Amino acid sequence: MISVALNDNTHLANRMKVTYQYRLEAESNQKLILNEWLRICRYWYNRQLGERFSWWENNRHAVNSCPIFVTRLPELLDRPSYYSQKLQLPVIKKDLSIVQWSGELLDFKSVDSTILQDVCKRVDKAFERFLIGDFSGKRSGKPRFKTEASFKTITFATANNEWIKLIRKNWLYIRLPKLGIFKVRMHRPIPDGFTIKQIGVTKKADGWYIQMVLENVSVPNQITDIIPSWNNSMGIDAVLQGDDYLATSEGEKLSSLKPLRQNQAKLNRISIKRNKCKRGSKSRRKLAKREGKQHQKIARSRKDFQYKTAHKIVRTGKKYFFYEDLNLKGLTRRNKTKQDEDGKYFPNGQSAKSGLNKSWADGAFGQFFEILQRIAEKAGAVAISQNPQYTSMILSYRNDIVFTDCGIREYWDDQNTLMVDRDINAAVNLKRLGLGIFPSIKRRSGNLNIVGTMDDSTTEEILHTLHRAAGSLHYNRFGSV
Repeated sequence: MISVALNDNTHLANRMKVTYQYRLEAESNQKLILNEWLRICRYWYNRQLGERFSWWENNRHAVNSCPIFVTRLPELLDRPSYYSQKLQLPVIKKDLSIVQWSGELLDFKSVDSTILQDVCKRVDKAFERFLIGDFSGKRSGKPRFKTEASFKTITFATANNEWIKLIRKNWLYIRLPKLGIFKVRMHRPIPDGFTIKQIGVTKKADGWYIQMVLENVSVPNQITDIIPSWNNSMGIDAVLQGDDYLATSEGEKLSSLKPLRQNQAKLNRISIKRNKCKRGSKSRRKLAKREGKQHQKIARSRKDFQYKTAHKIVRTGKKYFFYEDLNLKGLTRRNKTKQDEDGKYFPNGQSAKSGLNKSWADGAFGQFFEILQRIAEKAGAVAISQNPQYTSMILSYRNDIVFTDCGIREYWDDQNTLMVDRDINAAVNLKRLGLGIFPSIKRRSGNLNIVGTMDDSTTEEILHTLHRAAGSLHYNRFGSV
């Protein structure tokens, strides 16, 4: 058996939480109220964020900005917090609030109090991640003010099962505070034993949706305690070449869907028509809504494909899945500009890089690996990210540096009469990395030195997998002989 150190997220949880989303059938007056609530919550979010930015700008100075002789230091302002900003709500509700730039009147009293308090919590979390960071110390970017397109969800944090008034065959009737009873299309039933902990209402391009956070304290998350070995683990390599999406250490390649590429022509036609229309016109708004629905269709088809792919991988019965931890932000970064002394710009390859960036965005590997983690957890398995450094360069069964260039997609080995595929070889190396048998790489004088050996049985297993994969790839390309 080969032991491996697991992350902290592989412990046995005490309870299980799931989120179910249903379509909300709202009446006309209910839609008007929901839109008004979204407008008030968006204003309240931006107002709180503005107060925090004002405090941030007026209470920080550079180290060398303070003079040597100071007679009186300026008085520091109190730092806005979740509780101090929440205490403003009773005062704001006494009268209508006026939006300065538009003169619009907003009635905070009409909105449920728990929704406004949840907005305070969202602002507090966003600003704390900007200043301090999350639990791992990783800081987020500067929070942005919300627009109509970026603020579409209101949250009822105190929801419970008593809000459900009636359940029929395909419908559910739920009562939301200050809104009345809504009819919900129940495409799948709520599992027995689960209770509602939170409800969110979201506005999308094709209507309103409700998200129910369900919890069952008697069902623990099934996290495996089996020691990883060569037979119960799998390496997964992200592929962005041709029509391939993933390569596994089992010698299999999974095809890609490319939903954005397939629908790019439709999006371009709608976008060109919309841009030709006058701003603020009815026809432009209709085309914008049509464009939003097309984007929604692309996103849904991509997520459906990723769920099906993740289920296919988990159904192999493996207990450990080692995937590469991609730096997607760095991979999609724009190339640096090149200028001469006169300020003239030189070609920097950004035109070709833009197409590559679009392909990375279309693949959405970050979203896929999150889905894989959730599905594996429900199946009693574990998905662990690995640093993919040098996994694409080294030959998996001989520890030789072969794939020195990204253009080298295959390698012919005369000694073993074997055609090695680059992506499957990388997936095998990710599996070795997860099991702790990947060699250590040291760079000395510009050269890479490989330190580490591998037993003969593992080498035979890898060669058997690569031979099987080579035969399968040959059959897929040229058909049966």
